[in-house]
Amino acid sequence: MLTVSQRATVLPASPIRRLVPYANAAKARGTKVYHLNIGQPDIATPECALQAVRENRVQVVSYTDSAGNLSYREGLVEYYKKLGIGLEPRDIIVTQGGSEAILFAFLGCMDPGDEVLIPEPFYANYNGFAQEAGIKVVPIPSSIENDFALPPVEEFERRITPRTRAIMICNPNNPTGYLYSQGEIEQLGAIASRYDLYILADEVYREFCYDGHKHFSVMQLRGLEDRTILMDSVSKRYSLCGVRVGAFICRNRELVAAVLKYAQARLCPGTYSQMAAEAALKAPESYFKQVYDEYVARRNFMVNALNAMPGVYSPMPKGAFYTQVRLPLHDADAFALWLLEEFEYQGQTVMIAPASGFYATPGLGKDEARLAYVLKIEDLRAAMETLAVALKRYTGR
Repeated sequence: MLTVSQRATVLPASPIRRLVPYANAAKARGTKVYHLNIGQPDIATPECALQAVRENRVQVVSYTDSAGNLSYREGLVEYYKKLGIGLEPRDIIVTQGGSEAILFAFLGCMDPGDEVLIPEPFYANYNGFAQEAGIKVVPIPSSIENDFALPPVEEFERRITPRTRAIMICNPNNPTGYLYSQGEIEQLGAIASRYDLYILADEVYREFCYDGHKHFSVMQLRGLEDRTILMDSVSKRYSLCGVRVGAFICRNRELVAAVLKYAQARLCPGTYSQMAAEAALKAPESYFKQVYDEYVARRNFMVNALNAMPGVYSPMPKGAFYTQVRLPLHDADAFALWLLEEFEYQGQTVMIAPASGFYATPGLGKDEARLAYVLKIEDLRAAMETLAVALKRYTGR
């Protein structure tokens, strides 16, 4: 009898996307669904990126370099130079989205059975990538009580075993919106140095740091060049989610050479995708200023609206465009499904991402959900009004 592989069987479903069939069914019934579940910006893509694809002169769409086009990697060197991060093109492997960069990092740094320490809650797909690589995620719980700040150093140290190979963070954090300070990053660097570990950082939300807070990259840690890995993406920065272009970045020549073999096995990143991503590097500062101001306004509106609802608590995110909220109920998964299957208010409902999928520790996050403030304020206003009514009507508290 044919069976599905055990690997595929245990691979977790995405808490961000697994309710999509129910959202589609609600739409088919004529219900408008406000998508607060996914980080899909409605901000316009920079015109220079769209124009580069529209007006290209390519006659043959051929394979590109497995590491990515040299001109794009040279452009990325200049981009990071402005951030105080010194790189060479050979330190960069262009990937098919930030997702592939994460998978490459896991495959390059760890063998099956090895362990990576990650503060939770964390981006849900880390679990899936770890399963694919055959490694174990060891969660370090953080708490909404202190707005998901970095857990104490002792919590990391007591979970280190002979199989521990790396520490990983997302900064600014998805799903919480927490921004790790320079001091917190340096604490992680000290642990990595003391226990001979890699330190992996998903920094795709770097441009979205609010209220005067500044981003500090792991690539700025001194003396740790051989053990720091940056995973990046153009998806959120330039509203280019669909081009699927990211980057694996490391100054460790041996590790980059090893990861390049994975890049060669999948041949190359896309021609037109890199064309758009390279052109996006020319986006004017005015573009980022407009985007920044828009997200600050959306954040302030949504967080204030949430905290005005009885029993709801949302920290004020310092970065990214998400907040992880505590809801006055016992099972956010059941509530999220109810919103799509049974509830509507004035012909509309909301789709949220239950937080249990962002934890690796069973039982955590059952009363929490991640909400993305990626909709214009007019839509956020309608979504918050709808959510408030839903919480009042829901009987499964």
